[in-house]
Amino acid sequence: MRGSSSSKDVRLPPLAAIQAFEAAARLGSFERASEELFVTASAIGKRIAALEALLDVSLFIRSSRGATLSAAGREYLDQVRTALDLLSDASLHKRGQPKPAPLRVVSTPTFARQVLIPYLPSFTAAHPDVELEIMLSIPYLDIMPPNADVWVRFGSGKYPGLHARQLTFDPVFAVCSPQYLAAHGPVRRAEDLAHAHLLRCPMEPWRPWLAAAGLDWPEPSRGVWLVDLGMMLAAARAGQGVALTRRTLAAEWLDEGKLVRLLDIDIPGESQYHLCTEISRPPGGAAQAFSLWLEDVCKQASQWPCGLPAGQE
Repeated sequence: MRGSSSSKDVRLPPLAAIQAFEAAARLGSFERASEELFVTASAIGKRIAALEALLDVSLFIRSSRGATLSAAGREYLDQVRTALDLLSDASLHKRGQPKPAPLRVVSTPTFARQVLIPYLPSFTAAHPDVELEIMLSIPYLDIMPPNADVWVRFGSGKYPGLHARQLTFDPVFAVCSPQYLAAHGPVRRAEDLAHAHLLRCPMEPWRPWLAAAGLDWPEPSRGVWLVDLGMMLAAARAGQGVALTRRTLAAEWLDEGKLVRLLDIDIPGESQYHLCTEISRPPGGAAQAFSLWLEDVCKQASQWPCGLPAGQE
């Protein structure tokens, strides 16, 4: 064959010709090869003739009884099968690498920062095939990025077009930093908060908690208006006043002693966190796995023990 030349011919045979030759050699006839490749026997013959011309060798010995492989054809068949096996293995290797399953999650900023991100390594370790994208919403303005698979929303759980599964069942209670308590305490009764700076957030109004404490006080009207639960919690941690919060959001800072609970008064949260999916598209695959994982995370985050409220010693 021409491959013995010192000047290598880099022209590659057409794949269709290679397939025709391999099929005819394996099946023993041009007719059977044509049936397998869905072309005419004449087309098989023309492709093999073109291949022989390119290689400058006869691959088949033709006679009135058909065509049989020549010695050169048998040698070339071994080479072709090796090459086709390599090509097949390369294709299977690529197919064997699963594409990451995309999952787009929209979350409120505070939930993402205080709950989702700290626990996230356990999900990515258990589901390395999921390509997770986390986007933030603005709950106060009800602004949600579109085209999500899962939403974490804070509210009543009634959202048109969405199936909502409640994630948290948190009571609401008052907290502040140890430094603020040392400067403005002790706080033994709710009335002791008369001179405290009550941090304001429309997502967590004070009136229900004050009423549960037996106080007919109006909603605080002074101070910075913080339209995010996380900002209010951060302000409390920074010693700027007293905030209302939940175990799910504040557990880490309570455990670390950066926040302390005031009084043994809590109320049911009128709003809770809900995991939402489209009614028309029930969660499956990555979305279902994420939903089950997040439910378990919220159970863990809500286990912070009440203990003895600070300021009552």
